[in-house]
Amino acid sequence: MMGRGPTDRPPPAGRPPAGIAAGAVLADVRGRFRAAGLATADLDARLLVAAALGLAPVGLVLEPDRPVAAAAAERAASFAARRLAGEPVGRILGEREFWSLAFRLGPDVLEPRPDTETVVEAALATVPDRRAALRIADLGTGSGALLVALLAELPNAVGVGVDLALGAARAARDNAAANGVGGRALVIRGDFAAALAPGFDLVVSNPPYIASDLIAGLAPEVRMHDPRLALDGGPDGLAPYRVIFAAAPRLLAATGALVVEIGADAAQAVAALAIAAGLAPAAPKHDLGGRPRALTVRLPA
Repeated sequence: MMGRGPTDRPPPAGRPPAGIAAGAVLADVRGRFRAAGLATADLDARLLVAAALGLAPVGLVLEPDRPVAAAAAERAASFAARRLAGEPVGRILGEREFWSLAFRLGPDVLEPRPDTETVVEAALATVPDRRAALRIADLGTGSGALLVALLAELPNAVGVGVDLALGAARAARDNAAANGVGGRALVIRGDFAAALAPGFDLVVSNPPYIASDLIAGLAPEVRMHDPRLALDGGPDGLAPYRVIFAAAPRLLAATGALVVEIGADAAQAVAALAIAAGLAPAAPKHDLGGRPRALTVRLPA
């Protein structure tokens, strides 16, 4: 009896064989993600396999019988292994969608989440005329998600993003350019509002708001892959709000608004800090999960 030749050896466990169809690769990865109990197993599998195979996610549906080359199969297996080890999809792909825009990520950048789109919605609700010439500031801009999304919606606005991390400031600058608003965005390295002049019509921020001693208990996707600088809000998780609210009376124009993201259980505490700083908070805006997510404050009448 003849033995197996080099090309007859089965692929290593967990690796889809080269030459199989795209739909089979997707089914294999999806099955492993479901077995591991990933909350978004089907979506994660679709995004990662499509990227590995060089297809749009809808391509996996339209072309399930498309043959997969060996290199693409290896790439799909590598992506799947990284996800099963706890790495978020956005980190694996190197970018994340936010407000229907693509944002490149990096080690100094917090991965933008869908809940943060609530801040964009709340900020836009403060603007009576979206074609007005507005000045916007984004404090702790990270990837630039808030600033870029607002500039995309407000065509005559200009904005400045500030971040303490040099890598984040560079990422925000590049994301602004990639999304077509680079000519209206300035990104600088700094500590919140310290370097900014007065007169902003709109100030937004998704500041660090996790209490320091709670970070160790966060999900691995967050704890191991988001920068601590973008998570750690000090002993009570409120330190950045104190800094931002103290600067708001100087930063805001008379009719301006400040919109901050808040943790789900922090609405009352953050509103109390705003009042203590002489500001007037509105009722918080809730995210799609029904949690308080964005707080708008203004100067007192």
